[in-house]
Amino acid sequence: MSIKIEKTENKNEVKLEFTIDSQVFIEGIQKVYKKNAKYITVPGFRKGKVPMNIAEKHYGVEIFYEDAFNEIVPAIYEKEIEENNLDVVGKPDIDIVQMEKGKDLIFTAIVATKPEVELGKYKGIEIEKPDYKVEDKDVENELEKMAEKNARMISVDDRAAKNGDIAVIDFEGTVDGVAFDGGKAENHELELGSHSFIEGFEDQVVGMKIDEEKDINVTFPEEYFSKELAGKPAVFKVKLHEIKAKELPKMDDEFAKDVSEFDTIAELKADIKKKLEEENENKTKHEIEDKAIEAVCKDSKLDIPAGMIESELDAMSDDLDKRLAYQGINLEQYLKILNKSKEAFREEMKPEAEKSITTRLVLEAVTKDAKIVITEKEIDDKIEELAKIYGRPEEELKKNDEFKKYITSNLETEKAVQYIVDNAKIK
Repeated sequence: MSIKIEKTENKNEVKLEFTIDSQVFIEGIQKVYKKNAKYITVPGFRKGKVPMNIAEKHYGVEIFYEDAFNEIVPAIYEKEIEENNLDVVGKPDIDIVQMEKGKDLIFTAIVATKPEVELGKYKGIEIEKPDYKVEDKDVENELEKMAEKNARMISVDDRAAKNGDIAVIDFEGTVDGVAFDGGKAENHELELGSHSFIEGFEDQVVGMKIDEEKDINVTFPEEYFSKELAGKPAVFKVKLHEIKAKELPKMDDEFAKDVSEFDTIAELKADIKKKLEEENENKTKHEIEDKAIEAVCKDSKLDIPAGMIESELDAMSDDLDKRLAYQGINLEQYLKILNKSKEAFREEMKPEAEKSITTRLVLEAVTKDAKIVITEKEIDDKIEELAKIYGRPEEELKKNDEFKKYITSNLETEKAVQYIVDNAKIK
């Protein structure tokens, strides 16, 4: 086994040439044959009893080559990467030079390596602190939201429908005098002003009185999901049966008792103000951190290899696919809904991928330069915290080296950000 390492013309990229002894390749072929023997069929032999040389004659000597390559190469590749201290990022670009029974296996792998960061200024950076204040109107807005949630609906019969009402209607729609699927309903509750119907429909219900019938003219949007209706004018015959209006509770001590643990409206308002101030503190903290990271990244230099960006895009796509699964769709279906190709989607995501990589590498550089150290106690405390949150045995998590590495990396990132903020000039 031998390996040659040389730099390519691209920065942060190396080419590895592996030469694997012919006997190792033959052993790989034999392993693959034994694993797959039970599936091999050749006339005149019982299934699973076909000798390897017969299988090679029948199907071609190359039948086991690809699987043998995959059998032996990954472990050899990983070992050589580690022994040569190559900080590889992304997937290797493999090219097989020679793969033949009885001869050495030769292949090349072009790999991207983690780029060096030319760290800019990260101590004494100037950050403008956002100024968020809780005003009386903010407290009143929160109270109004609570009142909305606790409002009751009452029937109204002494006026016409207006925005904010629930209109109980029958409707039947036609296009060119012909009814269409989904265009008819009875006793449908429609919140006027919610814009949940075709644009212009709700506006024409406003002003109607109970038992009034009316023809409502609208036009379906050009981008309507049903192509048969998209862009076409329609007429809806509408009858208004009932008007329901929200009756908001009175903002007094009784309201406070009903919706909270407080006895008075004054106490409830004070609690709302306190919570809003806490939210503002958190918002301010995160904005300062974001500004600090952005400033350090902007002042640092690095060349991100294309392979690293592709790997980041793969990870982002996989993450989105998992999140979409909770909605019952996958990424491919999502892109069809957006009428967007996978290539266009990845191109749009590229700036975000580059920003994510830059942030990660710059904070790693700060961690190293500032000599930030994570103690075993800090790791254990974090594992204890997460074990409680996720209901997992603490000792089990402590034995998981990959999990501990993940925890350590996160703690280093948190400390690096805090170090930058602590040493910043906040105005």
